[in-house]
Amino acid sequence: MVIPSVLPERPPAGTLFQTGWPVRLADIDREHRLRLDAIARYLQDIAFEHLEAVEDGDTHRGWVVRRTVIDVLEPVVWGERVTLHRWCSALSNRWCTMRVQILGSEGGHIETEAFVIHFGIESGVPTRMSDRFMAPMLAGTSEHRLRWRAALTESMPDAASADVEVLPFPLRVADIDVLDHVNNAVYLGALEELLAGHADLLAAPYRVIIEYAKPLESGEQVRVVGRRAGDTLDAWLAVGDEARAVARITPL
Repeated sequence: MVIPSVLPERPPAGTLFQTGWPVRLADIDREHRLRLDAIARYLQDIAFEHLEAVEDGDTHRGWVVRRTVIDVLEPVVWGERVTLHRWCSALSNRWCTMRVQILGSEGGHIETEAFVIHFGIESGVPTRMSDRFMAPMLAGTSEHRLRWRAALTESMPDAASADVEVLPFPLRVADIDVLDHVNNAVYLGALEELLAGHADLLAAPYRVIIEYAKPLESGEQVRVVGRRAGDTLDAWLAVGDEARAVARITPL
């Protein structure tokens, strides 16, 4: 399996980074549930806080997310204060998988893992991490030859098929980040649009996998293409006939 059915457990000590904050009004939906795009922003926020706390963090500011896995075991809701733990679960010298556990003060529980690639800010290409930066990750992991393998390989269906739904997803200026691409959290906002018609999938523990293939850029006409089969909802973010990202929502 490319992604284990249960994400690796949090280590008892070692190279864990911890932070936390209250769940705010802008993070939640009408049911008071922490939205997927807010979870993605939480992962970004703890990542940059983590960089401030490690050696050579100031020279490792360029990261691109290739895949995110989100396991919502118990929804985090408004009124909770979340504690986040972050650690490396596997690495090579240019990329790694980073686990973040999100625990709510009233029982919310979300586990995540992201495959992230280190990019040189000036070169714009995958760049080797420094020895000092990798040292704590190497000490806390056993997988040091991490390779990329896609978990979601199904082709985007014909939008005209009877079992396919298509939603327009207009991009906004606020969606564009410092790399001049659509921020990865925005893709999760698109999934929330699709999931609005499949609320039953959120009633029990569920997993979201999203893999990013090619950046969305300002001015592009984006569509969300969805297809449901039983308890599985597949989604593609597309420009024309090209899928830029693919996602899957399944029960746990």
